[in-house]
Amino acid sequence: MAELKYEIKENIGVLSENAKGWTKELNLISWNDREPKYDIREWNPDHTRMGKGVTLSTEEFENLRKLINGEEIEDDIDEEKII
Repeated sequence: MAELKYEIKENIGVLSENAKGWTKELNLISWNDREPKYDIREWNPDHTRMGKGVTLSTEEFENLRKLINGEEIEDDIDEEKII
């Protein structure tokens, strides 16, 4: 299995902490030297181990923010292509 390279570029905030000290965080992370993306996942205290998470592009993150705030998001999906 190839080694996963990551660098936390910005810690935006901690969402919660469990009894074992792992924190669920929102971060900007560069995966394998690529453009940083928004990432939500659990981390151990020294950030050497991680749980499963969700990685979002800037556009996806903006859409999530709008949905949380009750705002409309632009629908760029062509429903004809889906059906």
